[in-house]
Order: sequence, then structure tokens, then C-alpha cells
Amino acid sequence: MFYRILFFITGITVLGLGISLSIKSGLGSGAWDALNVGLANTIGLTPGTWVVIVGILLIIINSFLLKKRPEITAIITLFLIGAVIDFWLMKALLNLAPQTWTDKILVLLAGILTMGIGLSIYIPAKFPLSPIDNLMIALRERLGVSLMTAKTIGEIIAFSAAWLLNGPIGIGTVIVTFSIGPLIQVFFPYTEKLLKSLTGHTW
Repeated sequence: MFYRILFFITGITVLGLGISLSIKSGLGSGAWDALNVGLANTIGLTPGTWVVIVGILLIIINSFLLKKRPEITAIITLFLIGAVIDFWLMKALLNLAPQTWTDKILVLLAGILTMGIGLSIYIPAKFPLSPIDNLMIALRERLGVSLMTAKTIGEIIAFSAAWLLNGPIGIGTVIVTFSIGPLIQVFFPYTEKLLKSLTGHTW
């Protein structure tokens, strides 16, 4: 249990850092994050708060796709991710404002890589997933596709919603949409194997 908790918390922290870096890059954040930032800028509240609100709606959708009861415990994961994102954006990275194209691209690439690693660390822990990531699992099971394909489908859905709501869409959004899935496909087998070796479990 210790290692699972460690992977869960570490993964969420790294994921939150990656999301925040992509937002700070100024080139367009990931589709879901563009949606949350757009909602925050249009309606108010913080991006982390919208992570929770949008996530609760996704819990209901995932319940329908998986034909299971809503995973209420996932709300805990939502609050953790929302709090971590607000911490990185409003505290640790508050003064990060890349000016040149080179700096913006480097920050964006760092964010994308960090997001992929963070997701690959916390998913194997088998704690309640963020509804966004649970949507990936639900689509994989319902459609019979790979994690990479399922993640990409979910990103495209969010991209469309963010576009309609005038979220901060940019070239970075497109890159994130089509790169996170492949990155998970690359890192996930290694993090899952590491966790299994540490815990002695073969889930």
C-alpha cells in the first residue's frame, strides 16, 4: 500500500506540474486544460476548481459508458489534481512567463513530457482515476482500442468542447492532443512493471 500511495501522489504532483507548464507556455494547453482555463477566464473560479466541476460531470458519463455505479471516490482524486494545478499555477510557477518562441516551445515540451510521465506513474497505482483518465479506460473497454487510441479520442472530444467555449486553443493544444496517448503507451509498461516489482502484486 505504501508504494501505491507513493506512486499515486507522485504521479498526480508530476501530472499537475506538466499541465501547469503547458498552460504557462502560452502556446495553448491540453484540450481539457484549455476547457478549464477558458471556463475560469469566462465565468470565474480557478482552473483547479473547474477540474473538479468538469470531473464530476465526467464521472456521470463514465458511469454510463462502463455501465457501473458512479465512482464517487474519484472526487478525491479530482480535488487533489485541482489543488496541485492551482498550487503550481498560483504559487510555484507564478512568475514563469516565457517570452521568446524558443522558451515557449521548451516549456511546452517539458510540460508534455511531464504529463505523460505523471499519468504513467499514477495510473498503475490502482487508486480512483481522474474522470478524464477514467474516460480513457472506459473508451478502451467500450471500443476495444489501445490506451493510446482511447486517450486520443478523449482529447479530441475535449478539444472540440474547448473550441466551442473559446478556450485557449493553440498549436500546443494540437501537439498535446496527439502526443499524450503515445507517451503513456511508452512509459506505462515500465512504471507498471516497477510498481509490481516493488509490491509483489500481479494485478
